[in-house]
Amino acid sequence: MNRINQTFKELEKEKKTALITFVVAGDPALDTTEEIILAKIEGGADIIEMGIPFSDPLADGPVIQASASRSLKSGTTIKAIFEMARNIRKKTEIPLVFLVYYNMILQYGTKRFINECYGIIDGLIIPDLPFEEQKELIADLDQNQTALIPLIAPTSKNRIKDILENHKEHGFVYCVTTMGVTGIDVTFHKDLETYLRQVKEVSQIPVCAGFGVKDKEDVRRLSGLVDGVIIGSAIVNQIDAQGFNKESLRIFIEELKK
Repeated sequence: MNRINQTFKELEKEKKTALITFVVAGDPALDTTEEIILAKIEGGADIIEMGIPFSDPLADGPVIQASASRSLKSGTTIKAIFEMARNIRKKTEIPLVFLVYYNMILQYGTKRFINECYGIIDGLIIPDLPFEEQKELIADLDQNQTALIPLIAPTSKNRIKDILENHKEHGFVYCVTTMGVTGIDVTFHKDLETYLRQVKEVSQIPVCAGFGVKDKEDVRRLSGLVDGVIIGSAIVNQIDAQGFNKESLRIFIEELKK
């Protein structure tokens, strides 16, 4: 069973909501990224989402854009990120998910990228891949037990069934909770609860919500509506502002879980 499926199955038994935390791989360096991820796991994160830095991240707000820029300037490569992920996989069975733009997969080589995910990466979030063009990639990923995680935005409510048509067994649905990019200064969509209920009614896999989640109160609010909550910019911003401190980050994650 895919690690994502197993995690949600266990959390459902415990009547808990998954906490999914985001980090840009390579900011400020890959060895630090590994330490950040391990600190999050110690704090109780259920799933780790890693962003592969890209020069034109259309879905990301200023905090994550800056993080990606720092990572690229430090010389981060996809090959090196896979090496780091392999090291992490030796230490934990927690689900690992990549957020990656499709252009980077094409440049690396689609088959090569998918093959390197095998046994290590449990899911891919690809913001710039239209759902009409996903079928072939889903088939290849399914063979490697890697889920393609669909993104649904508030503006997609008339296409929810179509978007989820090919996502019935693996991974989770990523519901965007704002009308724009990621960030700590954005506000949730005004009809958020209705929109999330619509997705839950249709989806056959767990539904998670992210974008604009900045603190424990946001996590609590969303926990009653979805199966998992995704938080990224707030963590990236904290590390950037204060520097990485393992204990501080662990405590921050623990507080989000309460």
